[in-house]
Formats: sequence, C-alpha cells, structure tokens
Amino acid sequence: MPIRYFFKQMLLPPGGLLLLLLLGWWLRRRAPRLAALCFGVGLVGLWLMSLPVVVEWTARLVEREPALIESQWAQLPEQAGAIVVLGAGREQHDPAWGGDQPGYTALERLRYAARLAKVTELPILTSGGLHYGQPPSEAMLGAEVLQRDFGVATRWLEERSRTTWENAVFSAEMLREAGIERVVLVTSASHMPRSRWCFEQNGIEVIAAPVGFMGVPNGRPLNGWLPEAKAFWQNGMLLNEVVGMAVYPLVYRSAND
Repeated sequence: MPIRYFFKQMLLPPGGLLLLLLLGWWLRRRAPRLAALCFGVGLVGLWLMSLPVVVEWTARLVEREPALIESQWAQLPEQAGAIVVLGAGREQHDPAWGGDQPGYTALERLRYAARLAKVTELPILTSGGLHYGQPPSEAMLGAEVLQRDFGVATRWLEERSRTTWENAVFSAEMLREAGIERVVLVTSASHMPRSRWCFEQNGIEVIAAPVGFMGVPNGRPLNGWLPEAKAFWQNGMLLNEVVGMAVYPLVYRSAND
C-alpha cells in the first residue's frame, strides 16, 4: 500500500473525523473537556459532510471554470490540437462486464470527450496509470470504452501517471512529440482548476471542458439539509480538491523552473 494513500485516507474524511471520535473516547477520563471537543468536531464534521446543501455551496467555490457551451465546439479544431481526458479510478472485477471498468466519474468524462471528438474530429489522449499497481491502466480502460461504446478511437495512451501532476507531466511529453501545445482538457468541474494548473505548469495551454458540475441547485427536500450518503462522497471529492489546490504549488515545481 503506498504510504501517500494511507496518510490521505487517515487525514481526510471520514478517516480524520473517525480518528477524532476515537481520540475523544480515549481522552474521556483523562481530559473530559478536550474529549468533548473531539467528539463535537467529529460529529459535526460527519453531519456537514453528509449534507447536499454543503456540496452545493462548496462546489460553487471550487468549480471556477465555466462549462464549454456547445456553440463553441465548432471552433475547437482551430484552437487546439487534441482532446485530453483524465482518468478517475476504476471498478474492479465487475462480472457483468467480465473485468475491470472505468469508475463512474471517469465514464462521465469519457462520454463528454467522445461527444466533443465526434463534433471536432480532434484526436484523443486518455491519461491514467495503474490502479494500485495492477493492470489494466485507466487510460487503456478509457480507450476501450471510447471505442466499443462510443465508436471513437484513441490516438495516445498515457499509462504511467499516478497523480494529476503526473497526468500532466507524461501527457505533455507525448503531446510535445506530436507538436501539440494546446489541448481541450476534459475532467470533472471540481478537478479542473488543479488539472489546468498542472498542465500549464508543464507547458501545455488548456481550453477547459469541465463536466459533472455539483454547484447547482441540489433539488433535495428541505433544500438539502437532510443527510445523504451520496453527499458524503461528493463532499469528500470537493475537500480533496481544496487540499490538492493548496498543496500542489508547494510540492510540485514548474517544468520551466
């Protein structure tokens, strides 16, 4: 297990909040006030993470790139040399499909990339490495879905990356070899700011094509103030992006530095 994965799961919710609850239980006799604080923060954190209204509010802050409207698609071949679609995990050993499949978020991105490719006829690069070190790569799974389900061929497979930064580093190498300096980048709306930063730091200009917006009216009963399992997952994704956008500039250096 990569140590980065372990610490990420322990620090971000629900891991970090559960640790707070465990700490509160351990301190209940030694330091009752501190224990109460740990319990309170942990429980309130779990409740907030489960609210659709928090998804809506947080996403409006994170999703800074506007949607690429359909009337703009016809001009894309004059503005970019390729479509890059980023992977988003995989579902393993699905018996209905006879093997691994792209994750739900990845499928959303692939569908949008396929539609763009059919309109623009731009070549596609799928990016995404091995999931916990086991083949097939996310890029390969994405290419198979694009071909089988959408009838769209993939020109390049970037299969080495493990992070968004590596998505950009290895994709940029392949694109520059093909003489391409500007791409249409397809990823989730919340992931787009960090993805754009990574690609631009590696010398590739980006036309953002975000998909999967969460900062829209949630449409839930009581305006989204009732806890919901899906909201917990979505808030986890958003928090991951907030942390990523803060940490990446501190950890990674521009290719031009």
